[in-house]
Amino acid sequence: MALLRSGDAGDVTEPGTQPVTRAAPGYTGPTMMTQRWCDVAFLHWAVDPDTVAPLLPPGVRPDVHDGATWVGLVPFRMVGAGVLRGPSIPWLGTFPETNVRLYTVDARGVRGIVFRSLDATRLAVVAGARAAFGLPYRWASMSIAETAGERTYVTRRPHASRVRVRVGAPVASGELEDFLTARWGLHERHLGVDWYVPNVHEPWPLHRAELLELDDTLLARAGFADLADRPPDHVTCSPGVSVRFGFPRPWRRPGSRRP
Repeated sequence: MALLRSGDAGDVTEPGTQPVTRAAPGYTGPTMMTQRWCDVAFLHWAVDPDTVAPLLPPGVRPDVHDGATWVGLVPFRMVGAGVLRGPSIPWLGTFPETNVRLYTVDARGVRGIVFRSLDATRLAVVAGARAAFGLPYRWASMSIAETAGERTYVTRRPHASRVRVRVGAPVASGELEDFLTARWGLHERHLGVDWYVPNVHEPWPLHRAELLELDDTLLARAGFADLADRPPDHVTCSPGVSVRFGFPRPWRRPGSRRP
């Protein structure tokens, strides 16, 4: 894998890029929605930034740590997602989800995430997120099971995935863990507008994790054909965090027209 040299374009040391911070920077304005992300598994692969760049929206580039950018396969349980500023909905707002995500920096130097896919079991949530934000949600058949310290995440349709992990002891978060988990917004281009959606949550409590089984097609569907054929370079789990999202904010790329 040909990676960037320290100091090349996209390295985390590039001037003007916001620092990685474990504590949320916060945001001004009202809260759009609240939710909790629970029973999370983080599977990450280091990849060449040049393979990721063509998959990103205009105006954002791969974020880089130690010469590599990263692709994440992240299954978890969504709990108590609220609709806009209203209360959470026990059934509709609680469901399994799996996303394939990339790590990005926009032209302002603001770090974030781009989702290549999001699979979830609630059709109303999928339809609403696609229509309102242009996010690549898909309606899926999924389940999460836990026995004797092992957790299994299964997606049956439309694209199969099976991840089984053994959750270990708590582990301190280092520079790489912060780079991968301390993300305070997402980048998306929808209806011809560049959007940034801010979020805040407490620092992730992380645990060691052993990957016991991986049989996945979601990564290939997201544009990474052979990634699931090799073990991930980094695996952790978390019991979860409580999250607040701000409303989407348009931002202007240099040379772009005002929305």
